[in-house]
Amino acid sequence: MTGAASQVQADLDRLLPWLDASLTAPFRAGEAARLGEAMRYSLEAGGKRVRPVLCLLAAEAVGGTVAQALPGALALEYVHTYSLIHDDLPAMDDDDLRRGRPTNHKVFGEGHAILAGDALLTEAFGVLASAGLEPGRRAEALALLAEGAGWRGMAGGQALDLEGETLATYDLDHLRLIHRLKTGALLRASLEIGAVLGGATPADRAALRAYGEAIGLAFQIQDDILDATATDADLGKRTGKDAGRGKITYPSLLGLDGARKALSEATETALCHLATLPHRNSLAAWARYLAQRAN
Repeated sequence: MTGAASQVQADLDRLLPWLDASLTAPFRAGEAARLGEAMRYSLEAGGKRVRPVLCLLAAEAVGGTVAQALPGALALEYVHTYSLIHDDLPAMDDDDLRRGRPTNHKVFGEGHAILAGDALLTEAFGVLASAGLEPGRRAEALALLAEGAGWRGMAGGQALDLEGETLATYDLDHLRLIHRLKTGALLRASLEIGAVLGGATPADRAALRAYGEAIGLAFQIQDDILDATATDADLGKRTGKDAGRGKITYPSLLGLDGARKALSEATETALCHLATLPHRNSLAAWARYLAQRAN
């Protein structure tokens, strides 16, 4: 195991119990029992928990605590899980496998899958709004979550991605725009929400926002590379689907070698933005790990 992977595993061992203790608790009792089951199904499917963990690490990087940033971390995982449920729907990416299990709509039906995503998105804002946070920080965190998830962020990027399937050609700048919104916006928000809840200075908050933008780009490039090179068993989902739907990806525009070079450049940019932070080791390890991951 590399040094980066060892640090990432240590962070996961330390931080995941905080998330697991609270993540599904709100959905275990309620009148709409099957909807709650559908929400838990996708939340309990596992995954890397990248966004909530980065939120917690960002708070620690500026001298804050896990407890301060936990509401933000939970909100981010709810938003991310909602986006996966909706992305898998027939009207979107039409996937039947996610994290090695049938996708939500395959188990619960399209109607319940749509509602499970809607409810998770709503709960994300609820958990932040009702947290015992200083009012100014709470308001900033809510605004950042809306920016990262909304039409100027993740939802807008998904729309551009869908529209791109019908375009004859588009260039690297357009691809970067799609990924800056679709993947990068919520990753960037994860870092900045953690910074805000951890009490960051303006300079440290700006550094974490820039770091988030860079690792968001690196994350998507690696996703594209894995989609082109890995197997279904490696990823726990269907591979090669982007090429099959006519989507433009980094490997299709730059070739695999060019995509790997772009990945390395984005990762180095992310590391440079951490230089001034007082507690940056974990975030540096995560940047390297995300660029090297195999799933």
